[in-house]
Amino acid sequence: MEKLPLSGRTIAVPETRELDVFADLLQRRGATVLRCPLVGILDAPDPGPVLDWIRTFSTGGCDDLILLTGEGLRRLLSCIERHAPDLRPAFIEQLGRVRKITRGPKPARALRELLLKPDLAAEEPTTAGVIKTLRSVNLQERRVGVQLYGADPNRPLVEFLEQAGATVSPVAPYVYTDAARDADVITLVRRMADGGVDAIAFTSKAQVERLFRVAEASELAGALKTGLARTQVAAVGPVVRDELLMRGVVATLMPQDSYFLKPLTNLLTEALQTPSTDGV
Repeated sequence: MEKLPLSGRTIAVPETRELDVFADLLQRRGATVLRCPLVGILDAPDPGPVLDWIRTFSTGGCDDLILLTGEGLRRLLSCIERHAPDLRPAFIEQLGRVRKITRGPKPARALRELLLKPDLAAEEPTTAGVIKTLRSVNLQERRVGVQLYGADPNRPLVEFLEQAGATVSPVAPYVYTDAARDADVITLVRRMADGGVDAIAFTSKAQVERLFRVAEASELAGALKTGLARTQVAAVGPVVRDELLMRGVVATLMPQDSYFLKPLTNLLTEALQTPSTDGV
């Protein structure tokens, strides 16, 4: 029987929304997957401010819209479907009219699902990349909607826009919440520290934040540092890479152009594949 490339490898997966998809990609290559969904994603607890933003946007209240995540656009649409379905035609019409700026491939993909496309794409899928792209754009007296990443107010981006002369209208259509129990996170930290995990693959900044928060609260910061040093650390894209780096962790694996699960899986496979024993 042909040996699968990740046979004998154990990979920790903190993903939540596409956990089954990611786990299946790895398991089909022979990996043992440790499922530890660190964060969940929920609609904003109060839909009122989100609906107010949607109504303003749908009546021409924005000239530009910055989409930081694909999840954000989908949550705006689901908020409309649940609470005010009559707003959908006007919202889609205005979405087609405004200048759309995307932070990375995921919001661009969400737009394509609506048969739309970005007008400007960030040079790098980070807040700094969005700012760099917009430095050469006249924003004076522009009304700019900003779909936020979770509940993060993203002060660097908002302050840049305001200093450029824009009026900023932020919206936060979803929030992050804890998914795995703290006890499960602690078990993961200890297993990494014991050398029982070959790789951990982060797919969001919030996952990194939760892992460190639980470790520090449980007085396991040292164990986490040891574990991450003994484990191949993979990041799906620059935002996650930068969050890790800010905490002193270097992600040794990250896709260069396409920040999705399949390229991340391919990188993990190349880095961890077990040597063939054919002919031995």
